[in-house]
Amino acid sequence: MNQMMGLHKVYHRLTILSLFPLCPPPLFPSLKLSRFTLGHLRTHHSANSARLRSIMAAATSRLGNLVSATSFVAEDGGGGSNVSVNSSTGTSTLDDEALGGKYQLPPPEIKDIVDAPPLPALSFSPQRDKILFLKRRSLPPLAELARPEEKLAGMRIDGKCNTRSRMSFYIGIGIHQLLPDGSLGPEKEVHGFPDGGKINFVTWSLDGRHLAFSIRVDEEDNSSSMLRVWVADVETGKARPLFQSQDVYLNAVFDNFVWVDNSSLLVCTIPSSRGDPPKKPLVPSGPKIQSNETKNVVQVRTFQDLLKDEYDEDLFDYYATSQLVLVSLDGTVKEIGPPAVYTSMDPSPDQKYLLISSIHRPYSFIVPCGRFPKRVELWTTDGKFVRELCDLPLAEDIPIAFNSVRKGMRSINWRADKPSTLYWAETQDEGDAKVEVSPRDIIYTQPAEPLEGEQPEILHKLDLRYGGISWSDDSLALVYESWYKTRRTRTWVISPGFKDASPRVLFDRSSEDAYSDPGSPMMRRTPSGTYVIAKIKKENDEGTYVLLNGIGATPEGNIPFLDLFDINTGSKERIWQSDKEKYFETVVALMSDHKEGDLYLDQLKLLTSKESKTENTQYYIQSWPDKKACPITNFPHPYPQLASLQKEMIRYQRKDGVQLTATLYLPPGYDPSKDGPLPCLVWSYPGEFKSKDAAGQVRGSPNEFAGIGPTSALLWLARRFAILSGPTIPIIGEGDEEANDRYVEQLVASAEAAVEEVIQRGVAHPGKIAVGGHSYGAFMTANLLAHAPHIFCCGIARSGAYNRTLTPFGFQNEDRTLWEATSTYVEMSPFMSANKIKKPILLIHGEEDNNPGTLTMQSDRFFNALKGHGALCRLVVLPFESHGYAAYESIMHVLWETDRWLQKYCVSNASDVGTELDACKCDANKDVTDSENKAAAASGGGDPELEDFEHQGFHPVPRSLLW
Repeated sequence: MNQMMGLHKVYHRLTILSLFPLCPPPLFPSLKLSRFTLGHLRTHHSANSARLRSIMAAATSRLGNLVSATSFVAEDGGGGSNVSVNSSTGTSTLDDEALGGKYQLPPPEIKDIVDAPPLPALSFSPQRDKILFLKRRSLPPLAELARPEEKLAGMRIDGKCNTRSRMSFYIGIGIHQLLPDGSLGPEKEVHGFPDGGKINFVTWSLDGRHLAFSIRVDEEDNSSSMLRVWVADVETGKARPLFQSQDVYLNAVFDNFVWVDNSSLLVCTIPSSRGDPPKKPLVPSGPKIQSNETKNVVQVRTFQDLLKDEYDEDLFDYYATSQLVLVSLDGTVKEIGPPAVYTSMDPSPDQKYLLISSIHRPYSFIVPCGRFPKRVELWTTDGKFVRELCDLPLAEDIPIAFNSVRKGMRSINWRADKPSTLYWAETQDEGDAKVEVSPRDIIYTQPAEPLEGEQPEILHKLDLRYGGISWSDDSLALVYESWYKTRRTRTWVISPGFKDASPRVLFDRSSEDAYSDPGSPMMRRTPSGTYVIAKIKKENDEGTYVLLNGIGATPEGNIPFLDLFDINTGSKERIWQSDKEKYFETVVALMSDHKEGDLYLDQLKLLTSKESKTENTQYYIQSWPDKKACPITNFPHPYPQLASLQKEMIRYQRKDGVQLTATLYLPPGYDPSKDGPLPCLVWSYPGEFKSKDAAGQVRGSPNEFAGIGPTSALLWLARRFAILSGPTIPIIGEGDEEANDRYVEQLVASAEAAVEEVIQRGVAHPGKIAVGGHSYGAFMTANLLAHAPHIFCCGIARSGAYNRTLTPFGFQNEDRTLWEATSTYVEMSPFMSANKIKKPILLIHGEEDNNPGTLTMQSDRFFNALKGHGALCRLVVLPFESHGYAAYESIMHVLWETDRWLQKYCVSNASDVGTELDACKCDANKDVTDSENKAAAASGGGDPELEDFEHQGFHPVPRSLLW
């Protein structure tokens, strides 16, 4: 319910899995309500450590083009040692030209942290009696990213595997019994699949007796890289292919497979009669033509990887078309339905029906496949067509305004608490958020097979945009609606089975107001595998209680809680709360829901996590009534060399009175009174708010463990840097004011306040403060070097966008066009201020960036603009990398480049700070004032927010916030 609670976490919790564009899906749906994700649970398994190390060593041994590098000699002769030599040229690592074509390795103190073997992810059985340890490999070699891929309809497809390209995978599955005392039994390894098999899409059968997963083995033979579906017996660990025929392959471009019942699966397969891919004609049949002679208004953001011509359309059909096959564990196989581009398949809770979605022609050359014509049909589970629910036309004209949606039926789903009842939403404003209408959305419901003439029933009407439903039973469901422009969010209580019961508002609040977040209802698993709101009973009490699991944002930091909430009276009792003195604890999932029947408070069993500043996350089973916590994990520290790092959440104030926060990290053993101020790296990402009060709220906890991902800024703690992580940089537009019209002013004010705070604390040297960021953080970095040269000595900008005229139909959270807010687009673009950037700036970008707002061209053109004005700059383009970096060589080189830049232009910076600060500050203030005056004169004031991701929904949090 708190739309921003995940934002702070992402900065510190990135792990290797989060660098891949397509990760294995969540295996425990209820865990999505909390911090439990596959990417976060990095667990240790001694039995597999040697294997993981050997895989990493083998990968490293193949990287013949890597050149080792350690510390660099400062230009003044101090601050470094151990100059590495490029063996092919005999020159030092400071010779940029000699190193131009080689991948480099960062210093050992950074490399050793990144090289640590990744730890397994966890998944619990439906009966909560077993745990899977899903084992992962280290960073992939660049050769994997270099595999050919087809860029079609907004997707990237690995034709050799017939799946999305660059998928992460597991290398093994270990099964542990969860014993009654909370401890784990010995590991049982899933076995029987080929050595070197790459595992994806691991799912439990409904009864927890079997696992289904895909396996692929990369060999020279093209067919061997195709995915096959395997099943494993959980009791024995023995795995076998699901299909008896070796010629049946999985098509995982969209959906892959789903358990229909305990003994059968519905699988998307590659049609057996498909043949070879279409060949690109040497001579086109005609020119490429797009027309708007009907004068339609079609505004779209800068989508990438779109279809370009008829050949692309044919190629998309070739890879995306599936044949659905119903297959039983006994080997019985039945093809159902015709081959089509199926995008999802969802069995009804009673296992009688299938909700099947597909897309079809006419395709589009200006929008991705998510907006192609969409057909939704209802079949029986044995493949008989029941009825068509909708056939939506091509949606090229969805307005760019936030909360704009597709016309017609959307969010079609099964009611989780009914055998086979459908529900969906339909917009009443033609999908245009700028249209004022009441109601804005209507939610409908209908049985799978309605009686003749029976019309859909109106379940609820909403004046904001529909955001989902949590079901419980006929007496209780929670309906969510929200509106981004005002940040308003509402939760309604409805009684779906009682038509005369009036809906009532349960919560009505600002989504920005973290302090007022009441938490989200905890869900319990049903025997059919769906999840419903867990109702809790108390002895001798007839009240209707639910569990609200909240992050517990407070001015002292997050203190997670669990409330027993009376849904009828609104009264609540806090039955659990995190230790706020030393630890950060959270409720991860309900563990006492495996049996049918009522859930009683005194029999409650939960999965919780516990961590501190220096102790990594461990997991516990906590049982009522005594609330005894039994540990089920004992993971070692992932980077013991930084185990004693220092962490503090700090608060300070911007000159306009806005309260700001940041997390300050200091190296192990650092004492400011003895060691003096350190070089400092500030790494951040701006956010947008509608109120100063919300912007000033504290997010995060001082007791959270410092998770360090492969490209995290915290790696430079090992290089004796102070790290100011995630200082809040709120861009505020209160009332009718648009935040972006004062973007530069607020950006500079926030940065000034942050830097003044660390200098005042004596931990940061005023002339040795660097700034950096990824994506919108890179945009921030460039703007700060342009408009606040007095603050920072250098900058690192990764995968950013710098010229907003190249994203003319909105960016980040800005939903006005370039022509509606010309001055805002221009003033916000650091490209337009390239002549003002005098401090060293390192630009890094993936050559294959597919993010809608951050084309690689952005960095190319910005670099040329900087170079054209004599700026000290460097551009590093990473072959085969996308918006987030994945390959071992790429990541290591990014770390080397960053460390080199920081050592050379931050650690070794010897400028006269006092004189420069005074001079530059005057110039910067003049720039900001001039910028404001120009913007006001041109537009009369008013403008909104920011980001480089295409985003049509409510949440302003971007897909990627990588370090």
